[in-house]
Amino acid sequence: MTDRNSPRNVVIVVCFIVAGGFLPAGAGLAVEPRGEGDLVAAISSGHVVDLTHPFDEDTIYWPNAPEFRLIRDFQGVTERGYYYTANQFAAAEHGGTHIDSPIHFYENRETVDAIPLGRLIGAAAVVDVSGSCAADRDHQVSIEELRGWEQQHGRSLEDMIVLLRTGFDRYWPDREAYLGTAERGEAATGKLHFPGLDPVAARWLAEQRRPKLVGIDTASIDNGPSRLFQSHVTLFKNNVPALENVANLDNVPAVGATVIALPMKIAGGSGGPTRIVAIVPAK
Repeated sequence: MTDRNSPRNVVIVVCFIVAGGFLPAGAGLAVEPRGEGDLVAAISSGHVVDLTHPFDEDTIYWPNAPEFRLIRDFQGVTERGYYYTANQFAAAEHGGTHIDSPIHFYENRETVDAIPLGRLIGAAAVVDVSGSCAADRDHQVSIEELRGWEQQHGRSLEDMIVLLRTGFDRYWPDREAYLGTAERGEAATGKLHFPGLDPVAARWLAEQRRPKLVGIDTASIDNGPSRLFQSHVTLFKNNVPALENVANLDNVPAVGATVIALPMKIAGGSGGPTRIVAIVPAK
């Protein structure tokens, strides 16, 4: 009997989705089309990068949000003689590697379960701003930096999954180094210091380039000192979701990778934990 969950079958399903089998018309990738064989080769050769931090007692959440909890229901050999493990978990929507759905900061926009699958799969554009962020931990990624990526790589950010690499994931899970403070509670939200996307650049992206997603390897798409969260508002007004606390962007090339970001399908949710992977073709 064929195992429907075997790696080969998983590869075929992923390739079928990316090739267009489950994507709406017009949702193609913004790079040269790849054949199924190319994606199979990329996955089979081990060029799959996990862009997700694990969820555990060290997972970083917003200072005033509850932390992740794993509650053991049972672990061991049952009275019938077989081994069994089961747990419960509890978590805020917005913590660890997760997605912000547009309704998070804009009324009557998409909830997490309503985000089209075509937005969650696409060609990656990794914009490396780690140098600027090392010099200024409150740096806001500018239009000039985004246009610089386009000029350097000779392509538009339109219809791509734009991932901003600040380099801050190297601090995970050190709360103080990552967030700028280890304190918790409402007062701690005024002590946050980390990079984000400039609101003017967010407007340019959303209105002039219309990417599928925008992601960042910090705790928020707005920088730490932000109080109005204007980048959130601008992106979400235009139904562009955001990925936050993305990991391992240093292992993804600036161009050429395909990203798959699948959030927990929470009905009516404003976001949720998300497993993100990048498929990098073999050289």
